This record gives sequence, structure tokens and C-alpha cells, in this order.
Amino acid sequence: MFNYRSLVAQKLSSLGPKYLPFADVATDEVPLSQLLRLSLFQITVGMALVLIVGTLNRVMIVELGVPTSLVAVMLALPLIFAPFRTLIGFKSDVHVSALGLRRLPYIWKGTLYQFGGFAIMPFSLLVLSGYGDSFDAPRWLGYSSAALSFLLVGAGVHMVQTVGLALATDLVKQEDQPKVVGLMYVMLLVGMVASALVFGTLLENYTPGRLVQVIQGAAVVTVSLNLCAMWKQETRDRIRAQAMKAARPVHFRQAWALLMQAPGMMALLVVIGLGTFGFGMADVLLEPYGGQALGLSVAATTKLTALFATGTLIGFALASQGLSQGGTPTRYTLIGAAIGIPGFAAIIASSLGAGIPLFLIGTFATGLGAGLFGHATLTATLRAATQDQTGLALGAWGAVQASCAGLGIAAAGIVRDIIVGTQSATGLRIEAPYNVVFTIEIIFLVLAVLVALLFMQNRLDQPNQCAPGSEVSNTHTNPVEVS
Repeated sequence: MFNYRSLVAQKLSSLGPKYLPFADVATDEVPLSQLLRLSLFQITVGMALVLIVGTLNRVMIVELGVPTSLVAVMLALPLIFAPFRTLIGFKSDVHVSALGLRRLPYIWKGTLYQFGGFAIMPFSLLVLSGYGDSFDAPRWLGYSSAALSFLLVGAGVHMVQTVGLALATDLVKQEDQPKVVGLMYVMLLVGMVASALVFGTLLENYTPGRLVQVIQGAAVVTVSLNLCAMWKQETRDRIRAQAMKAARPVHFRQAWALLMQAPGMMALLVVIGLGTFGFGMADVLLEPYGGQALGLSVAATTKLTALFATGTLIGFALASQGLSQGGTPTRYTLIGAAIGIPGFAAIIASSLGAGIPLFLIGTFATGLGAGLFGHATLTATLRAATQDQTGLALGAWGAVQASCAGLGIAAAGIVRDIIVGTQSATGLRIEAPYNVVFTIEIIFLVLAVLVALLFMQNRLDQPNQCAPGSEVSNTHTNPVEVS
């Protein structure tokens, strides 16, 4: 009998490397199906980012009437856990368990944090806004429960993403690690695009009850997909567990000092911070800007996130192709930051008479620049780390990136509200507060370009090498499962 299942699998395998960026990282030992299943954790992370930064941002400001500065602070609360991504990555590098599992326990903990945050979030938002019968509830209850929900979701996202990326790099050879991390981030963007479209459709006819259903559904989907992603991904290695338990403990300060020995590493972290701050300030304002300055609906502004993520996906694909053909991370870092500058200029011009088409072009361009910038800096960070410091390096990149993104979100909301407070006295137009923030973003991207030109050239463009004299032992290479 003809085996149709085998034929379909063969066709999908042949199409993957051609049409899916980074799919060429798959091997017989680690097939593409396994990598794609593992990438489901990035789908849930993307869903959480779209829901919090995109949909809830717009709904809280416009429909629920929550002050923008308070919304910005709420969205920036996960920033508290961002610096701990470095420590989380390091802990997963050296974690000791009876079965030799290092990554999965942290992914599961992060999943529970995400679920708990989503379970609390919808009702806390209704109390915070004083909607309906919740008007009689004490205000402190709304503030505290909303803050707790955002903190839990933020902690879960940071933990799941950092350790999940480290697990993905464990499955492949060292030279393929940037490719597999790139594949994971492509799936993050796919999750963001799909989630933005789904949330936009579900909230086409917005009601508070529908909002509660959407957030609760996100909680259930998060647990389901993360469980599927973790299934049989990490080998049980008791030999490794015994070796790590008997080895001399490695301290975080020692591992961090070793990572910082890479030439240009500190400059790279500065560039990541400046560029991420520059791209990140728009996250809290793009959708309200589209609603207030350009008159777009809730569904239309929610789909802006999909447009931005599509640009970022294309940026990742272009960076992957260029880097695989001999391009340097520094070059693509510069190109990405440079593209963001005219992108934000186009967004500003759209409210000054250029119209919605230029706004959409600017949104796409900033997403494209962010994708090029993100992949290039991620590749440079991985190349700077030794093989046994993958979790630490990914944590360092994620900590700087997430911290500066959170600071950018908070700063954007605060600057916008300060200017709004002076509008009645100065007679500024409704788009003026937003355009000031977009101008600040342009300035930070210019600074990122200057620092990269002055301090990063030819320093972080070579594959990573183990530092001589390193005392950090590579205890997790080539794991052997013990039944």
C-alpha cells in the first residue's frame, strides 16, 4: 500500500530548508519537527507580548479609561525580572537534579507563573477601571491585583524564553546555535502575528466579557502549548547529574567575568541597550497613536502588531541569509538601527498630513529594522560566549534587551502624559505628545549607530572561542541518556 504519510513528511522536509528561515539547522538526530515542536514555547511568549503590549495597552487606555502613565508603569513591571534573565540562564547551565534535567524544571516554573498571571489579570483590570459592579471595590485591590498579574506574566515570560532558548541550543552543534536561536525567534514572530490577528478578530465587537474570555483562553493555550513543547526534549542523564554534583561549584561572578573578557562585549551590550530602547518606546504608543491621531478602530490597531511583527520576521530572514553568506553581525546591527530612523520619521509624518499609508510603511520599516538589529546582536552575543556559557550569554542579551524595552515603555508613557498635561495651556495638537516620543526614539537609534561604528567594528564578528584558562567546565556536552 502506498504510504501517503511518508510522502507528505518527505515533501514537508524538502520544503522546510527552502522556505523556512534557519530550517537548515535540522539534522537526522534533531529533525525539523522536533525543533518546531520545541518552538511552541515561543508561540506562547509571542501571544503574551501581543496581549499585554498590544491589545491590553489599547483597551486600558481607550476603552477602560486608565491613565496612560499608569498603563505604561503596569506594562513596565515585568522589567523588575528582566535583569534576572542572566542569573536564570546561568542557573540552568549549572542546575543539578537527580535525573540530570537542567532546562525543563525552569520552563515548567515559568509556565505556571504565566498561567497564574493570566488567571488574575482580566478581573483585576475591570476593578482597576471601575467598570460596572466593580466600582464599589476598593481601588487598592485593583492596583495590587493588576500589578501582581503583570509581574507573574512577566516573570514567566522571562524564565520560559531564556531557558527555552538555552535548551534549543543544547540540541545542536555549537556552530549551529545562532541558527536554531534564529529559528526560535522566527516562531516568536509567527506567534505574534497569528495572535494579533486572532485577538483582533475576537475583539472586533469589544465587550468587557469578551476581554475576560480572551485572556482566560490565552492562559489555557499557554499551558497546553508549553507542555507539548517540553515533551521528550531534554535527555535524562544521571551520569551528567553525578558529574555536575561532584564538580567544584561555579559561581555567577566568575562566569560573568569570563563572559566580559570577550573583546567588545561591553560595547555590544551598550548598543543592544540603546537600540532596544529606541525601538521599544513605540510599543506602548503605536496603537493609541493610531486610534487617537489617525482614527483607527480597536481591530485595526491590534493588527498593527501583526504588521510590525511581519517586518521583524523579514528582517530576521534577511539577517540570517546575509550572515550565512559571510556578512558580519556589526554590519547588520548598523543596517537595522539605520532603517529604524526613517521608519519613525515616516510615522511622525503620517499625522502631519501624509496619511495612514505612510504610517503603515513606517510601522513595517521599524519592524524590519528591529528584526535585523535583534538577530545581529543575538548572533554577536552567542559568538562571544564559550560553549558552556550559552544560557548565561542568552540571559545577558535578554536581560539588557528586556530591561531597556521596559524602560522605553515606561518612559514613553510618562513623557506622553507630561506633554498631554500641558496641551490645554500650549494648544498642542493631539498627535504632538506621540511625535515627541518618536523623535526621542530616532535620537537613541542614532546613538546606537555611533557606538557600533566606534567600538564594535571587527571585534565581535568571529565565531566564539573558549577562553584560555577557563575554569568553567563544559559538563553538558554530548549528553547520554541513561535508562
